[in-house]
Amino acid sequence: MNAKTVLEFAAANNAKLVDLRFTDLPGLWHHVSFPIHQLEESSFEDGFGMDGSSIRGWAAIHESDMLLVPDPSWYMLDPFNDVPTLVMIGDIVDPV
Repeated sequence: MNAKTVLEFAAANNAKLVDLRFTDLPGLWHHVSFPIHQLEESSFEDGFGMDGSSIRGWAAIHESDMLLVPDPSWYMLDPFNDVPTLVMIGDIVDPV
């Protein structure tokens, strides 16, 4: 899969949000949602900024800038959300 395929799927299903999911070090799921218009082809390389210090065990506040990068190899439309939502797995990346 690639970014273009994911974006076409989102458009074809009238997705309004993208929900990026990831796990912390103990394996607990976390997620963050963005309006779908913020998901662009460049997002699959540049990612979305996030605060790593708010996730248990990741980073101290002075080194907490992290990126959440969507992984185009897995995506689906959330069958339980009233608002059409594209669900993806996100990889956490240290931008340094």
